[in-house]
Amino acid sequence: MNPLETLLYDVSHLFLVPVLLLILLSLVYAFVVLGAFTMEAWQRGRGRHRSALAAWQARSGADSEDMELWIMKRLEGLRIVSRTAPMLGLVATMIPMGPALLALTRSDAATVGENLVVAFSAVILALVAASVSFLVLTVRRRWLLQELREVERNRTHATAAAAPMREAA
Repeated sequence: MNPLETLLYDVSHLFLVPVLLLILLSLVYAFVVLGAFTMEAWQRGRGRHRSALAAWQARSGADSEDMELWIMKRLEGLRIVSRTAPMLGLVATMIPMGPALLALTRSDAATVGENLVVAFSAVILALVAASVSFLVLTVRRRWLLQELREVERNRTHATAAAAPMREAA
């Protein structure tokens, strides 16, 4: 390999450990969020769920646009993990493929196997993290939008009920 190719290979290989760590963090995050999601689903099923959006709106007096921003902020981590984890999995798959191909040219089956295990394990874990995050993101987005609609309806009804009282005064 010429010096430029060697440099590119060396630089790309530096990213393997950080990418693998990001995949593990994404997986841990996805399962923590899945646990919270499962608990929320259980509470909703029993009618015991208290809307964090409604509570925040009551404390802050936020309008619809502020509540939409609050929802976006609440879903941001899920959106990031569900979109970046597959890319990280692809990167973690491609980095070990270079050494695996070089080992293949030397008929070094053990090194080929070691590199392929890392490559495929990383992509599997990344896809699991992305799938779990996407599932939670999709359902939680619907729940939060339903809560937003309910808060807005309650606010509209409260405003309409207060109007005759103001007119009488």
